[in-house]
Amino acid sequence: MNTQHVFHNQERPRERLLQHGPKVLTTPELLAVVLGTGAKGRDAVKFSADLLEQFSGLRNLLAAEHKSLRNVKGMGDAKICQLQAINELACRSMEEELRRSDTLSNSQLVKRYCINRLGHLGVEHCIAIYLDARYQLICCKEVSRGTLTKTSVYPREVAIDALKLNAAAVILSHNHPSGVAEASDSDIRLTKHLQKALALIDVSLLDHIVVSGKEASSMSEQGLF
Repeated sequence: MNTQHVFHNQERPRERLLQHGPKVLTTPELLAVVLGTGAKGRDAVKFSADLLEQFSGLRNLLAAEHKSLRNVKGMGDAKICQLQAINELACRSMEEELRRSDTLSNSQLVKRYCINRLGHLGVEHCIAIYLDARYQLICCKEVSRGTLTKTSVYPREVAIDALKLNAAAVILSHNHPSGVAEASDSDIRLTKHLQKALALIDVSLLDHIVVSGKEASSMSEQGLF
């Protein structure tokens, strides 16, 4: 009897989605549709609401590491894979947009992409976005990861990758997990060093975007290099 009740609660969001579309559902209800089942004593919607509360929102939940998710009662490998797949699909959707767009005329899309990739991370990561001669995406690569307050980027390695990929331009981005989305003095020095290294191989450094949470700032727009 209890099993039937739980199943009924799980079905309601799915039925409403089919009848009215996804926008009528709350975030816990949408998450319940994805996860499909709840945990002992909690239907899928209640379980999803508890997950969102425990991880302080959807962004942190989708970006959570496997170990953190595995520690949650009721989270098995199947549910973890579903969440990680959703997050990766969101990133790849933006990458498709970048491949079709001129990044010079779509700086907000680039910022959103960097926020999605880096804004939730608990330690500093740095990515390099490699662009072709039309300023469309070739690929995005993680070039370093560090601690809560710093990471080490080697301009020579970024330049070597640019040559291998036949890139015409690069956008660098890193996150500040414990601060604000503003470039530090060391960020500015690194950016100028990288700009000079790339110029030697006729590759442009278009921007260095600093991310913190849901905020992003462009060093190029601020005239910092």
